[in-house]
Amino acid sequence: MHDALARLQDATALWSVNPSTAADVIDTACDCLVVGIDSPTLRIIAGISPTRGNESDELRRWLEGALAELSLTYYPAGSREGEEAALRVMARRLLTQTIAPRDLTSWAYRFVTWDGTPLAADLIALDNAYDYVDSVYNGHPYTSTTSADLDADVMAEARRLVGDTTALSY
Repeated sequence: MHDALARLQDATALWSVNPSTAADVIDTACDCLVVGIDSPTLRIIAGISPTRGNESDELRRWLEGALAELSLTYYPAGSREGEEAALRVMARRLLTQTIAPRDLTSWAYRFVTWDGTPLAADLIALDNAYDYVDSVYNGHPYTSTTSADLDADVMAEARRLVGDTTALSY
């Protein structure tokens, strides 16, 4: 049951910064019901039609109440707290090897941006560094830094974001 609640919290955090869809949150709400997690408003969310259209408006109407019933955190769309929670979700995905280091940096660049939470600044800078490392001038690389070097830096930043102080190696 705890895993289903954690997935619901992650889905709602990602939805608050807009990289996931209302359907992702609705599907996760259904998963919660299947494993026995239940609340009146969760049932309403699970019943929202995930077809394109007004599902986001309908979800916005009920989500805060459903999360409160389940003692989960609600992140308003575009909030700094939501960005930070979503950033940690993505960092955990990297550490569990669900995504690649470059995927994390490009996600931060695209969905959090320089105007977002300062927690994403190092990842966004690393996304720019990947572009620099990939560049070639007159047939020669600009730098001796490699993508593997940057991957290690991204892994270290992901561990910092999730509070993992152990020396994980992937």
